[in-house]
Amino acid sequence: MNRIDRSILRIAVPSIVVNITTPLLSLMDVTFTGHMGSATYLAAIAVGGTIFNMIYWIFGFLRMGTSGITAQAYGRSTTSSCSDGRAEVTASLLRGLAIAAIAGLIIILLRHPIAAAGLDIMDVDGDTAASTLRYFLILSAGAPAVLATYVFTGWLIGMQDSRSPMWMSLTINVVNIAVSFALVVGLGMKIEGVAVGTLVAQWTGCLMGAVIIWRRHRPASVTLSRVWDAAAMKKFFRVNSDIFLRTLCLVGVTVWFTRAGASAGTVTLAVNALLMQFFYFFSYFMDGFAFAGEALTGRYTGAHDRDGLRSVIKALLRWGLMLGVVFSIVYMAAGTVAVDLLTSETAVREASREYIAWIVTVPLAGFAAFTFDGIFIGATMTRAMLTSMVAAMITYFAAYFLLTPFMGNHALWLAFVLYLAVRGGVLGLMSPRLLKL
Repeated sequence: MNRIDRSILRIAVPSIVVNITTPLLSLMDVTFTGHMGSATYLAAIAVGGTIFNMIYWIFGFLRMGTSGITAQAYGRSTTSSCSDGRAEVTASLLRGLAIAAIAGLIIILLRHPIAAAGLDIMDVDGDTAASTLRYFLILSAGAPAVLATYVFTGWLIGMQDSRSPMWMSLTINVVNIAVSFALVVGLGMKIEGVAVGTLVAQWTGCLMGAVIIWRRHRPASVTLSRVWDAAAMKKFFRVNSDIFLRTLCLVGVTVWFTRAGASAGTVTLAVNALLMQFFYFFSYFMDGFAFAGEALTGRYTGAHDRDGLRSVIKALLRWGLMLGVVFSIVYMAAGTVAVDLLTSETAVREASREYIAWIVTVPLAGFAAFTFDGIFIGATMTRAMLTSMVAAMITYFAAYFLLTPFMGNHALWLAFVLYLAVRGGVLGLMSPRLLKL
C-alpha cells in the first residue's frame, strides 16, 4: 500500500466510524421514549427529530464549506512560499464559527414560529403536538452547539484530522445515553428528560471540539480584519451558497422519493423505505472516502501540487469503484436475507423481492457521485457540484414522470439510479478542470 492510499484510509476509516455511530443519537431517543407507556412520546420524538433534521440539513454547508477552504489553507501553510497560511487556517475556523453562532441564535429566537410551522407541515395536533413542542423548545437551545460542531468537524477534516471528529461523535453518544438514562429511568422524567439528555450531549460534543482544536492544533492569533477580509468572505459565501442550493435540490429529490412511494400505497412505501436503508449503509462508507477526498484534494490544491492531486484523484476513484463492486456483490448475494432480517411483514418481504436488483445497481451507479463530491468540495469547485446536481435532478424527475405510467414503482428506482449516475458523470466530465487550478 502506497503513501497516498495510507493517507486516504487514515482519514476515511475514522469518518466511516462517525457515519455509522451518528444515527445512534436518534436511535437512543427512540429507545427511551418507546418504553414510556404511550405512543404519543414516540410520535413526538419522530416529528421533532424530522423538524430538526430539515433545519440542520440545510446548514450542512457549514461543514462542507469549511472543510474545503481549510484544507486549501492548510496546503498553502505547508509550502515555504506562503508564510501566512497558518493564520488563514485559523481565520477559516473563526468565519465558520461566526456564521454558526449567528444562525444558532436566530433558530433560538425564532423557535416558536419554527416549531409552529413544522407542526403544520407535519400535520400534527393534540397530545402529540404538545409533546413535540416541549421537546423542540428544549432542544432548540442546542442549535449553536450543533452548528459549531459542524464547523469543528469540517475544520478538523480540512486539517487532515478525522480521528478527533470520531472521538467527538462517540462522546456525544455516550453522554446522551448516560444522561437520558439517568433522567428518564433514574428520575422518572418523560420526554423532557430525553430532550435534556440530547441537549447536554450536543453541548458536550461542542465543548470537546473546542478543547481538541485548542490543545492539538493551537490556532494562530489573527486579527478581526483578517477574519472579516472581504475577498475571503466573498469566497466563503460563494462556496456555501452553492452548497446550500445543492442541498435544496438533494432535499427535493429525497422528499419526492418518499412522496412517490406513499402515493403508490402503504406496502410500496414500506418497501422503498426499507430498501433505501441499503443505500444509506453504502453511503456511510462512501462518505468516509469523500471526506478523505475533501481533505487531500484541498491540501494538494492549496499547495499547487498537481502530481499529488492527480495521484489522489486516481486513488480515490479506485477505492470508490472497489467499494461499489463489493457492495453490489454483497447485496446481490445477501439482499433478500437482509430484508427478511429487517422486517417480519410478509407483504413487505414479498414485494421487496421485485426491487432487489435496483439495490444491487445503486453502488455501481453511485460511487462516482460520492467520490467526486469529496474531490470537488476539497477544490472548492462548488459551482460544478451545483451544476451536476441540477442536471441529475432534472434527469430524475424527467425519468420518473415519463416512465411511471409504464413501469410503476420501478420508474422511481430507475430515476434514482440515473440521478446518481448523472451526478457522477457530469462531475467526471468536469474533472480535468481540477488540474488547472
